[in-house]
Amino acid sequence: MRRTLYLFGSAAPPVFDVARVIEDAQARGWDVCLGLTPTAADWLAEGTDGLAALTGHPVRSRYKRPTDPDVWPAADAILVAPATFNTVNGWALGLTDRFVVGVAAEAIGKGTPLAVMPCVNTAYVRHPQFEQSIAVLRGAGVRVLYGEDGFTPHPPGRGGAEPYPWPLALDAVDDLVRDTAQSRRD
Repeated sequence: MRRTLYLFGSAAPPVFDVARVIEDAQARGWDVCLGLTPTAADWLAEGTDGLAALTGHPVRSRYKRPTDPDVWPAADAILVAPATFNTVNGWALGLTDRFVVGVAAEAIGKGTPLAVMPCVNTAYVRHPQFEQSIAVLRGAGVRVLYGEDGFTPHPPGRGGAEPYPWPLALDAVDDLVRDTAQSRRD
């Protein structure tokens, strides 16, 4: 049985690698559904038909109407990456006006395994809300891949010296699903 991964991306440069990440996740046995923040959807607008064909599911960036059918299977795990300053803070504060943040916020209550890997620069992380938001998400059971355990911020306008650690993010969701399955058996 295939596992379903919701891959949620924000408007940060690593989102341009999402096709390769989808292929890598599929090679690991994931059925991938791609969700994007509105700005990320705008950045990838010319390629969303190809991304939908790659995943076999529509790319979503907006909530569906209450009367519309669900077009995605239920998630076995959710990976929010790259997660911008806005996405991390909105999620931690429960501000669910954006589809990807709303689904991720609800998933905490549903017990869906969740991982997030920020993509922010050092100026953003100096804002006091960011560290509070990271602590809130960790406290809610979200696996946060940040600092020594994931993404390391870089100075504004310089980009990262290292490539965005996508394999680490995919390893994290694999581990989360395996750990959840093990705890359910115990």
